[in-house]
Amino acid sequence: MGQEAAGTEEDDLKLAQRLTLESETDARARWDALSDNALLDEIAAYKRALKSVAAVTGRQIPHAGGLKGGEGVGPGGDRVKYYEVPVDKVDPVEWEVPEHCVPIRADVTSYDWGPLCDAVQFDVIMMDPPWLLATNNPTRGVSLGYGQLTSKDIQNLPIRRLQGDGLLLMWVINSSYGFAMELFDRWGYEVVDEVVWVKQTVNRRLAKSHGFYLQHAKEVCLVGMRGKGPKNLVPGAGSDIILSQRRGQSQKPVEIYELVEALVPGGTYLEIFARKNNLRDYWVSVGNELCEPKGEKGSGVLAVRA
Repeated sequence: MGQEAAGTEEDDLKLAQRLTLESETDARARWDALSDNALLDEIAAYKRALKSVAAVTGRQIPHAGGLKGGEGVGPGGDRVKYYEVPVDKVDPVEWEVPEHCVPIRADVTSYDWGPLCDAVQFDVIMMDPPWLLATNNPTRGVSLGYGQLTSKDIQNLPIRRLQGDGLLLMWVINSSYGFAMELFDRWGYEVVDEVVWVKQTVNRRLAKSHGFYLQHAKEVCLVGMRGKGPKNLVPGAGSDIILSQRRGQSQKPVEIYELVEALVPGGTYLEIFARKNNLRDYWVSVGNELCEPKGEKGSGVLAVRA
């Protein structure tokens, strides 16, 4: 597998059968070895397989949860258990919004930041900008949703209005270091540290990916301070190295959020260019790939930890 081509319904059902027989360890090892494009192809194949299974079983698919269902004959004639779950409920692109997260689905270049700036000043801002490469193609992590963003769009973000004294964490790539340093200076920050995420596979090996000169197995997040920093800053609360398994598309390790919350406990946190798979309680997350929160839409109420 790895680059499953679109096939017949029978092909999709055979793929679904192979997936159910493969162990989690074997699957993770195989996925870790795939290139980014091959992994996206495989995800697309999984989605087709789910839809084919749903069509054959009357919108019933295998599920591990304790949901209502029954038994039936699966692909290949095996006896399997099925649970009544709409396909869109298990689609990998659908993510649950944490109860105390504030997701704001918006284009960061045209969003009216004024009300947010007036409502709260953030102790910590974290961002993973869609850096453009020399080929003018967006970096892998943001290629699906932020492809049209320019360097000017990034530098025009109202960072100075969103934060007085505080910390700014910015994920960078090799070719963006110079411009990133210019941004810190333009916005009034001094770069004081950096956090390095060493990516691992499920077997704790280096999760390598292609680079221009060398294979890459890390990401770097620069840390800038404006003014005196947050009032509740706890120096030395964590390490500048994160050893963590590579996760989903552009998904940062949970340890970076835990580090921020340890450095500035009970603070106000903002993530710009956020994605569905990076949502977290007590963070305000702004991006154009977020799902709508449950309940009232667009309420603008900030959930700040007491």
